[in-house]
This record gives sequence, C-alpha cells and structure tokens, in this order.
Amino acid sequence: MDFTVIKIPQNRVGVLIGPEGKTKQEIEDRSNVKIYIDSESGEVTLDESKAFEPIVALKVRDVVRALGRGFSPEHAFRLFQDDMYLEVLDLSDFVGKDKKDMERVRARLIGTNGKTRRTIEEDTGVNMAIFGKTVSVLGEINEVQAAREAVVMILEGAPHSAVYKFLERRRKELRLQELGLE
Repeated sequence: MDFTVIKIPQNRVGVLIGPEGKTKQEIEDRSNVKIYIDSESGEVTLDESKAFEPIVALKVRDVVRALGRGFSPEHAFRLFQDDMYLEVLDLSDFVGKDKKDMERVRARLIGTNGKTRRTIEEDTGVNMAIFGKTVSVLGEINEVQAAREAVVMILEGAPHSAVYKFLERRRKELRLQELGLE
C-alpha cells in the first residue's frame, strides 16, 4: 500500500478540511488520493494507491504541506499545475531556536505594513506564507528561486534596500525571460 503521513499544525486542520469538507473533497476529486485526517494530532495520511498518476500523488503532498504552512486553498491548489513548486524554509536554520530572534526575522520578512512580503510577491510572482518557524514560497521554478534568494538575503541580515534593488533587477530578468529575450 502507498501511504504517506504528513504532520500539519492542529490549527491548520480546519483549512485542509474546508467548509463542509469541500477542500478535502476537492483534493480527493482532483487526484483520486484518499485523505485521512487525525484532527487531534494533525497527522494527515494519504492513501496514494489509486492516484491518477504518481506525479499527482506528489502534488497532493505539496498541496497538504502548503495548506499546513499557511497558504489558502486557492493558492495551494496552484500546485496542481505542472509548473508550480513549493519551497519551505525553516527559519531556525538561520537564527536558531531563540524566540526573540525568530520574531525579529519574521518581522523583517513581513516588513512595515507588509511591504517586504508584498514586494517579494509582486516582484517575483510567488505567493508567500510566513507561519510559525517557516517561510514558504509557491510559484514557478524561476520565481521561487528569485523569492528564495530575497528571503535568504533578509534572513542573513541584508538591508531591505539591497533586497528591493535585487528584486527589481530580478523582475526585469524574469520579464525578459518571459518575452524570450534573454
């Protein structure tokens, strides 16, 4: 049997289930992967034995992880598209386990009135979620790479102005790539 177990935070179980079970049902309908949820522990068991294709089972894992990391179902469902990827960075890899350091880097990633997060999302085309001790980005591979670089710059202490300049350059490069000019 093909079972995968993914642990998500308890307070995100309701998002995975959705109103009247609609989110869970949509994932199952799109993939033919059966989802079993232990709402006490946050353990999600995926029965992938009847998945339409092996790649679809992998996409369901990413959708469940994305929902657990703070994305809305609308954004998480983008992962069903062939060219979409999810990257989850553990903030403790950069700042350790100290709560004050964790709060500081989360605040730097969000920025004043959400400016930094919004700038990263707009300049790269990704969706971004900052949840618990993780920051996650979801988008096309080149978008995810650009957003990851910007996030790492912030986590390593780069000034916001340097990150914004980097993002501006990357946005121009991404546009040229889309037009086939680079």
